[in-house]
Amino acid sequence: MSFSFFKARPKSPQEIARATKDSLLALDSPTVVEVKFLEKALEEVDKNFSAMKIMLCGDGESEPNTDQILQLTIEICNDDVIPLLIHKLLIFGWQARKDLVLCWSVLLKQQVNDTYCCANYIENHLELLDFLVVCYDNKDAALTCGNMLRECIKFRSLAKYILESASFHFFFKYVELPNFDVASDAFATFKDLLTKHSKEVSEYLTSHYDEFFEMYGKLLTSENYVTRRQSLKLLTDFLLEPPNSHIMKRYILEIRYLKVIMTLLRDSSKNIQLSAFHIFKVFVANPNKTHEIKIILAKNCEKLLDLLRSLSIGKGSEDEQFEEEKEMIIKEVERVSRFINRERPS
Repeated sequence: MSFSFFKARPKSPQEIARATKDSLLALDSPTVVEVKFLEKALEEVDKNFSAMKIMLCGDGESEPNTDQILQLTIEICNDDVIPLLIHKLLIFGWQARKDLVLCWSVLLKQQVNDTYCCANYIENHLELLDFLVVCYDNKDAALTCGNMLRECIKFRSLAKYILESASFHFFFKYVELPNFDVASDAFATFKDLLTKHSKEVSEYLTSHYDEFFEMYGKLLTSENYVTRRQSLKLLTDFLLEPPNSHIMKRYILEIRYLKVIMTLLRDSSKNIQLSAFHIFKVFVANPNKTHEIKIILAKNCEKLLDLLRSLSIGKGSEDEQFEEEKEMIIKEVERVSRFINRERPS
């Protein structure tokens, strides 16, 4: 029996980047159409992803080397490995996708000369973001692509591109996919796009106002309870942001949106009712309400008052503030109703 007293020499960053690229390119080989060759090729990918993960994240016993991490990042960008990581992820196995998500998170954080190498690479190959978005159509790869997208969205330029691209429209479909895990993940990405970078979101909403809110209105009126609840909460999150104040002022002048919110006030879910109240109160408290909105409030006065009086959150000091706001809104609805009724000919 023979023994080896020497460990294999650890691969350098350049060698790991090259081996990873070669194993990914090998997936295009004509022979991999045969199952046994594909399995072998994917095993090689798994091995290289594992080596990459250890260099980037450590092995649990020793910390990763900062210089090696930076060098591997540079090599991956210079060797055009990033497009292969993205375009091949649909055929990776579970472990490879798991390792890829960990590696991707570390790679995108690396800076060389004040430049985020991987983010800069993607800026010059924006079609990669479109590919990641449409991967939500593949339920096996959806959660992987979602994690990778959310790392990308941390960068303003990449988030701005997705917002303004045709791919963004797909999220209105993805958040209602029948697979709950995929739909939830898509909504998490959708939320990040609309909340991470207020300036870019404000610019997008300004230039795409009608188109966006027409699609968003369908989410608010969805038959799916989770979609209604999440969409309403998200609407509150981004609509009440200070940079979006001009969007909010425009939104609360529109009868069609007031009707949607009033419908949600009647929802069977208390959570949805309470979320709807926080937007409804902005419509009512608006000192510049249109005459048409005043008429709608007056016509529905009694029903609205019954709904509002029945609302309660019951959480101590929060409840006190809520009750004060509610009372203010009740008085304003009553005031508007009296004003409109006085205007009507007897």
